[in-house]
Amino acid sequence: MGDIAVGSDAAPSGKRRFLLSGLFLLVLLGLAATAFWYWTVLRWYEETDNAYVQGNQVQIVPRVSGTVTSIAVDDGMQVERGQLLVQLDPADAQVARAQAKADLAQTVRQVRGLYRSADSAKAELNAREAALRRARADWQRRKALSEGGAISSEELAHASEALASAQAAVTSAREGLKQSLALVDDTAVATHPQVLAAAARFRQAFLQEQRSAIVSPVAGFVARRSVQIGQLVQPGQVLMAVIAPQQMWVEANFKETQLRQMRLGQPVHLYADLYGSEVTYQGQVDSLGLGTGAAFSLLPAQNASGNWIKIVQRLPVRIRLNPEQLAEHPLRIGLSMHVKVDLHDQSGKILAEHKAPGELFATDVYDGQLQQADALITQIIKDNLSSTRRD
Repeated sequence: MGDIAVGSDAAPSGKRRFLLSGLFLLVLLGLAATAFWYWTVLRWYEETDNAYVQGNQVQIVPRVSGTVTSIAVDDGMQVERGQLLVQLDPADAQVARAQAKADLAQTVRQVRGLYRSADSAKAELNAREAALRRARADWQRRKALSEGGAISSEELAHASEALASAQAAVTSAREGLKQSLALVDDTAVATHPQVLAAAARFRQAFLQEQRSAIVSPVAGFVARRSVQIGQLVQPGQVLMAVIAPQQMWVEANFKETQLRQMRLGQPVHLYADLYGSEVTYQGQVDSLGLGTGAAFSLLPAQNASGNWIKIVQRLPVRIRLNPEQLAEHPLRIGLSMHVKVDLHDQSGKILAEHKAPGELFATDVYDGQLQQADALITQIIKDNLSSTRRD
């Protein structure tokens, strides 16, 4: 009976050791698999869900003051580049433009008078010089007669006085011509300083009138409209924003310890909470932040204070998105994103080595305004020149 009891106790003990050994082996295999997975895969990726969509918000602001008479768009509407958004009352600007047009026309006619004055001064000088030649010839003739006793010395004195008067008249006429030429020399009517000044005033008045119509500088969608009908707006006041859906990127805030192997140009996989894991965006690391959020805050932390506590900082990493994917699955500014950066490619730099290529964002919707003003100025000058104008 005693032998049978001993044998029954030994069997469970051996089974227990076998199970413990198997469990230990499984733990070792799990640790080994985890280490292998980390070494071959996991260590080559950095990810965070502290990432949000950013984009260009083109603020629409008036450049002149005025009363809003009409609003052509509302939040969420799509607008094209150059489309009218808000119209201000143009009455005052139209009056100023009419006044500037009249001033320009009057200035052109006044400058024409300056050219005529110069021509008149030339004619006056020619007449005075002819009179001087006659007076000199008369004096020389009377001098010869005086030496022979044919005329009195008093008559010769009168001839001398006439010669001196003619010389003074020539000098005065010559100075008058110089003064007239100083006002018009080396210029045409269209390039005269007075005309250019009047043209600049007309150009300014024309632009003021044009700016009463507020247009969109880019194509996009309207957001944050705050302007109302009848509102008196001032220059620089934000009326609304236009957001271009193709000009968006993701700003991911990685911990400073996650940036050791991060380089420019590394591929990135992104998921938006809006679409979930069904939509995977492909992107690239575009830039690595040059400062933490705390350093660029309105009141940066003072680390020299006595209550300083060390915390891990985060730096913003800008990620460029695939334009085709962005067009197929549009995003909105501020949406949450999950970002996963592939660190295998270590050929990139930490900081960009090339300067900006030039204009990254630009608009030409305002270029035509000056061209229209210049065309009107040319026509006004032409209309106020005579057929004998000098140009």
